Amino acid sequence: MEHRSPPGISVRKFSTRRAKTNACGQRYRSRPIDTRTRQCGNIEVRTAMPQQNSTTDAPSATEVSTQDDHVRSIFAILEGEQEADLLLRNLHILDVHSETVYPGTLLVHGGRIIALSPDESIVRFRESFDGEGLYAIPGLIDAHLHFESQLAHPAAFGEAIVPSGTTTVFGETLDFASAAGEEAVEAARALFADHDKLPYRLYAFAPGKKTSPEVTEAMLAMDPVIGLGELAHLSYMTGNADDFRKSALGRANAGFVNCHWGVTSLSDMLLNYMPAIGVDNNHDVWNEADIEKSIRYGLNTQIKFGVGSPEVIRTMLRAIVKRRWPAENFQLCADNISVDRVLRQGHIDWVVSLAVEMGMPPIKAIKMGTLYAARSFHKDRDLGSLSPGRFADIVLTDSLSKINPRYVFKGGKLVAADRRLLEPVGIDYSVLAKRPRPGLGDLRPELLELTPIEISADGTLAKVLLFDVYGRGHRKFAQEVWVPYRDGAVVPEHDGARLNRISIVQRYADGPRHIVNGLFQGVSIDRGAVSTFWPAPSAYFVVAGADSAEMCDNLHRLDGLVGGCVVTEDREVRAMLPLDFYGVMADMDLAELVEATRSIDDALLKLGHHNEGEPVVNKLLTLFISLDRFGFMK
Repeated sequence: MEHRSPPGISVRKFSTRRAKTNACGQRYRSRPIDTRTRQCGNIEVRTAMPQQNSTTDAPSATEVSTQDDHVRSIFAILEGEQEADLLLRNLHILDVHSETVYPGTLLVHGGRIIALSPDESIVRFRESFDGEGLYAIPGLIDAHLHFESQLAHPAAFGEAIVPSGTTTVFGETLDFASAAGEEAVEAARALFADHDKLPYRLYAFAPGKKTSPEVTEAMLAMDPVIGLGELAHLSYMTGNADDFRKSALGRANAGFVNCHWGVTSLSDMLLNYMPAIGVDNNHDVWNEADIEKSIRYGLNTQIKFGVGSPEVIRTMLRAIVKRRWPAENFQLCADNISVDRVLRQGHIDWVVSLAVEMGMPPIKAIKMGTLYAARSFHKDRDLGSLSPGRFADIVLTDSLSKINPRYVFKGGKLVAADRRLLEPVGIDYSVLAKRPRPGLGDLRPELLELTPIEISADGTLAKVLLFDVYGRGHRKFAQEVWVPYRDGAVVPEHDGARLNRISIVQRYADGPRHIVNGLFQGVSIDRGAVSTFWPAPSAYFVVAGADSAEMCDNLHRLDGLVGGCVVTEDREVRAMLPLDFYGVMADMDLAELVEATRSIDDALLKLGHHNEGEPVVNKLLTLFISLDRFGFMK
């Protein structure tokens, strides 16, 4: 039966026995193991260790038999003796290897492509799909993403990205694990438990920072973890023993190692350290000079678009085009992004189209979001091209220069059409929800007052800290500036602009509470207050407003949640976004989460703030990265 405008298709499971695979479809061999036990908080962690003997790599008779069945099945299908699962017809197929497009068909079985343009007088198949003459390109790949940054759990995130054509994500989980604390190992297991049911492929990384080496070691043994997450370049400057241990664990597990390379922070000598220990990739680039160094040092360089000013991604893409750097050096990633932005603008599809707009040839741009991303993680035998043996992760688009995903397939199953997910994911993450643990019982308004660092000799100016929401990636995140000082009080003005105040407040204090007060560029409200909380690596609040009493009341209201964002006016809550999963993820589906984040922006609009780009809650949460990086949290 042929479908021309299907709401979905039913693709049967591979009907013959297959090679033993993990949930990502990677073949592996069972080997005898011993176990070593370590203590992780109050959890005993058992880490599997391969036995070192000459026979452990020998395949068993059962494995050989399974592989024999597999190769015979493929041969039988191509001989017309058995049925394949699916034939996709009427396509213009992009061959990323030769950088050509040709008309043809794709035969799919067991979730993988098994033939290009097979002889239809010979092959048999259970289902067919009319591609309507659209371009078939490989499923798009996000090479570096922080799962916590978009505030959505993996299923809700899939509702946003898969209709945009993204079928694979290489995801960091360091803030989630850090927020879970002593529960990190079990929390990670719960987060990953049903990842094979997601409408995209997930390859994850164990935390390279913000957690103990014991947590890192335990997570390295989990599926779908493939390596060590991004390392903390600032602590490497001090020769941190935990960092050394985590790097050793990553290398010993033959995994990949991600990093913030720290081109703006490290000496030329220390810039050699991470590539020298085998770090695979780097996403800490912001401009042409950063990119030039990153590729010179041999790092797979990930061009990110989800953080900072919207102009940053354009600056980097223009540099690649101007310098004519080979596209194979680069992969595309979001890093930190909101689901709201994905819905409004797109995901990897958007940045591919933007690269073309900046002057890059369309096929080169697509390869940065497909083949080159897969190759950088040595996954190009499974991902990144429409070739036999690869996963049937396919996007059908009506243009190569402006990606418009009409149909999206994961493993030969149609999962999205015309920018809508066809079936709900249906994974229950509620076991991750926690109860609030308030910590601000003694917080008073006077503790949030802005006190000058220094007063000028004539008493008319005060030196204070100025924080910039777009200051990430360079030294302008926090500056000491002079502002007017009148009648014994700081006037919140700088360079002719009136600013809000900001307070950075420690949630749980063992002794005097750590509080940093300053001025803030990024949210501008005439009245009321807005606050956010982030628990990783330290539990802190950020609150912005103009009045200490309002700001203090707002914080007490947010303190009644596990985490999230609260907007108040006249000590009344105007909007609220709870993050019940350890304070970093919402227990919501996509529609609920988008409604909640937009309600924050709507409430702030009524208070005088006119927002552009990312939702305010996501902008505020990116502050915590730099607050940690530049030492503003204990």
